[in-house]
Amino acid sequence: MATHASGEGALIEPKNGLSYVRGSTAIPLSDATVGQFLLDTARRFSGRPAVVFREQGIRWTWEVFAQEVDVLAAGLLALGVAKGDRVGIWSPNRVEWLLTQFATARIGAVLVNINPAYRLAELEYALNKVGCKAIIAAERFKSSMYLQMLEELAPELATQTPGDLHAARLPDLRIVIRMSDRGVSGMLSFSDVIEQGRATLDTAKLNEIAATLSPDDPINIQFTSGTTGNPKGATLTHRNVVNNARYIAMAMRLSEQDGLCIPVPLYHCFGMVLAVLACVSVGANMVFPGEAFDPAATLAAVAEEKCTALHGVPTMFIAELDHPDFASFDLSRLRTGIMAGSPCPIETMKKVVSKMHLGEITIAYGMTETSPVSFQSSTTDPLDKRTSTVGRIQPHLEVKVVDALGNIVPVGETGELCTKGYSVMQGYWGDEDKTRESIVDGWMHTGDLATIDADGYCNIVGRLKDMLIRGGENIYPREIEEFLFRHPKIQSVQVFGVPDAKYGEEVCAWIVLRAGEQASAEEIQDFCHGQIAHYKVPKYIRFVDELPMTVTGKVQKFVMRERMIQELQIKQDKTA
Repeated sequence: MATHASGEGALIEPKNGLSYVRGSTAIPLSDATVGQFLLDTARRFSGRPAVVFREQGIRWTWEVFAQEVDVLAAGLLALGVAKGDRVGIWSPNRVEWLLTQFATARIGAVLVNINPAYRLAELEYALNKVGCKAIIAAERFKSSMYLQMLEELAPELATQTPGDLHAARLPDLRIVIRMSDRGVSGMLSFSDVIEQGRATLDTAKLNEIAATLSPDDPINIQFTSGTTGNPKGATLTHRNVVNNARYIAMAMRLSEQDGLCIPVPLYHCFGMVLAVLACVSVGANMVFPGEAFDPAATLAAVAEEKCTALHGVPTMFIAELDHPDFASFDLSRLRTGIMAGSPCPIETMKKVVSKMHLGEITIAYGMTETSPVSFQSSTTDPLDKRTSTVGRIQPHLEVKVVDALGNIVPVGETGELCTKGYSVMQGYWGDEDKTRESIVDGWMHTGDLATIDADGYCNIVGRLKDMLIRGGENIYPREIEEFLFRHPKIQSVQVFGVPDAKYGEEVCAWIVLRAGEQASAEEIQDFCHGQIAHYKVPKYIRFVDELPMTVTGKVQKFVMRERMIQELQIKQDKTA
């Protein structure tokens, strides 16, 4: 089998029949910090459009954007925020989020992404786990009243000087900055911090601080949403995110001529790295349709801002395609984008290409702990590879697929995917044990089940913990989901295992039908019989209006499993 080498030591296609690949090294890694990354782009494309927040009425060029970042950086410095301090950001997609991302990086502070869906206990845990000195928060998002929650955790805000908080439950927190003008007296307003920054801006001082920063400094903490236990704070460096963004943009052939519509959340790697930093790497325009995903607002932004690229998780693309006014939006300028965040249904991918003009859309795969992308299809990959795989290995990375004993499996066989290289996180903040469990000899164990074919294309089969074993047969839910997606009445489906006294586990499917459709469990099972192995046919089928999801659009199979166990009144035997 021939190997396809791109750059010194590259092994894009597996060798000797083993599931191991190594990315190209032809394009060197960058040593730029996030701050330098932005300044370089602002100098090259100063007058070109950089930022559009449609709901907030903001339109900035690269020059103006970089200036506004420096103003906020100066304001944070004046408050006493210094290199290494952790600064939380708790907000939907707003311009304040974007400014905070780069202003903290400019002065070497560590940005802490706080999930917009967090409630009191999760917020308290996150702030204390990483020792946040400051938090910048929106007033509210949907049903979450952010400022009220902060007041509940820190009632001392009502009586203490802004910028000098001492709260019993949040011992490290000193500074609370609100994005609205309303709030208790112990909070500062974002506009006040900006005003202070304009008054004290000293670009030479900012440049002096920047000169002390290293690309290997931690710059960002992203909490991973575990299904059990507390979330872990994946700690990423400048080198991690800057380089991942560069190679992501290259795979999309993104340039300063492009405008990317960004409906994905900024707090997640998808928004922060695959979208924002990828745009910064080439000078592309960033277009934000609104604070949260809305299919009509997204389609309108693409049409009215003449976007050439669009990102989204599969559920977002499905919602856009199914919008009743879909045909009225001019999407003709669309060319590329990324579908990622959860497994991409092949049928959805084909519709996105044919109906949304996204002929060069790419699929990306990764995890927060790897900054995040490890595999990505390119705009020139054959359509069948772009619809059925997550592409090939990204530059400067290595990936192997291993069995339970850690041995590399043959090409085409299923095993756990492990990643090594510049993109692997520094570790979980304040948790050496969990870090050692996850990163072994430099290899990040992803927990994802994957196969790599003879051409080096990767397919994600499912999660190690999602795989179910029925009567000794290994079953991968993704395979059954892809089959059921062919049913004309099914809009979305998730397959998972529930405990069973006889077989160990049985197959269960939760199905969302297309608008106006009706179906029975027997109809779905009949559709499966004779098409897939009998043991893969779902025994339990439930029709639901929606699937339980995280803010980022990731489906929560553990929630479905727990509900089915309760509904079926299953008693689980304890196992060793």
